[in-house]
Amino acid sequence: MDLQVGIDWLTNALYSYWLVYVLVGVGLWFTVRTGCVQVRLFPAMVRQIASSREDAAGGISSFQAFTVGLASRVGTGNIAGVAVALTLGGPGAVFWMWVVAAVGMATALVEATLAQVFKVRVDDGSYRGGPAYYIHRGLRSYRWGAVFAVLLVFTFGFAFNMVQANTIADTLASNHDVAVQWSAVGLMVLAAPVLFGGVRRVARVAEVLLPIMAGAYLLLAIVIVALNLAALPDVVSQILRGAFGLDSALAGTAGGILAAVLNGTKRGLFSNEAGMGSAPNTAATATVSHPVKQGLIQSLGVFVDTMLVCSATAFIVLSAGPEVYVPGRTGADAGAALTSAAVAHELGMWTTWPMTLLVFTFAFSSVLGNYSYAEINLTYLGVRGRALTALRTLVLAAVGIGALLALATVWAVADIAMALMATVNLVAILLLSRWATGALADYRTAQREGRDGRFVGHGNPLLPGDVPGDVWAPGARDEEPAPA
Repeated sequence: MDLQVGIDWLTNALYSYWLVYVLVGVGLWFTVRTGCVQVRLFPAMVRQIASSREDAAGGISSFQAFTVGLASRVGTGNIAGVAVALTLGGPGAVFWMWVVAAVGMATALVEATLAQVFKVRVDDGSYRGGPAYYIHRGLRSYRWGAVFAVLLVFTFGFAFNMVQANTIADTLASNHDVAVQWSAVGLMVLAAPVLFGGVRRVARVAEVLLPIMAGAYLLLAIVIVALNLAALPDVVSQILRGAFGLDSALAGTAGGILAAVLNGTKRGLFSNEAGMGSAPNTAATATVSHPVKQGLIQSLGVFVDTMLVCSATAFIVLSAGPEVYVPGRTGADAGAALTSAAVAHELGMWTTWPMTLLVFTFAFSSVLGNYSYAEINLTYLGVRGRALTALRTLVLAAVGIGALLALATVWAVADIAMALMATVNLVAILLLSRWATGALADYRTAQREGRDGRFVGHGNPLLPGDVPGDVWAPGARDEEPAPA
């Protein structure tokens, strides 16, 4: 069997018979258990971002954690990934991306809250946490925590970074005839100083880079949608008809509703990461007074990523019309080049350079965010010193190799790694769900009583037991600094 055929078969099997149902099912379960938290507490999510303190002692600020998480979420999944979903699954794939994000907001809140509840303080005063830690401390299983950590290091340190590098190289080659070999070398040179600087340097870069990048891209999309306002109802109609297989012309090359569901789910999960177990790694490093506060922020990150940025890409491509994109006919290897072509069709060829810069920034910021996740899990596995330096070197090599490989190969490898990692995490958060819902009940009680007190994890009747360690113990120092 050809290697690519085998990889494609495994990918379709994992998603067709397992992950689609588990991912949406878990999201619906948490939506019910939390009382539809993604709707009811949406204003609180926005307020939490606005009130995030920048000068957090003992870790990175809540806003920095949000931007590092967004650095990994907002990347090629938003430009190239949406384009791939459209070419393989038709416009209906966008609807299923929305579904994954809508229920995934509840899942994201739960996993980020658990990351905060079970985080640990390390020697330099900062925090570490995430699925490996809450599996170990909450389920008392170091072995399964290590399994997750290894899967994450491979997925984010290698597979996903190969995708990001591939997208940058493809864009430079398509738009500016830059040889992929030169792109590979350039990306390695640029990534090295930040990767070797650690998670705090990543946070400082991301908090400046991401708001500017996402804002510029959304502004571009708004301009294009405004210029094609009359076509907007038809774009929405294409998405809805394609989602339920009501228009055979919009079915996608794999055929009908199945193509839309599978590709929408895969690209939605890759983009917003809700339930994958990635964003909780950075959520745990934030300095907050209550675990749910960071849960709210990470839930909002899913909304920003899919409902805003991914939707923007979909509207850009679908508004361009048949001159750029024809469902079922446009090649699946189009990737980010399809989005760039749609922008150029609407605004002119002068946009080629700005789009190249946006694609580069999206993808390169994801490389930084991806590595910050991997480093946290390397710490859990006890990888330090020369071994850590060696792994950082291998990550740089993966960036270079990813720029050279075929688009279909890097996306398929990433999908398989992502499915395995998400499976371990989804099972874990289901088993630990009482801790998250208990913390949410504690937060809601504090809000109803008009107080903003510090979360206490010992002797709390709303929790199934005492939180291990002393981070949330009574009398421990407040997590957030006092207002000036």
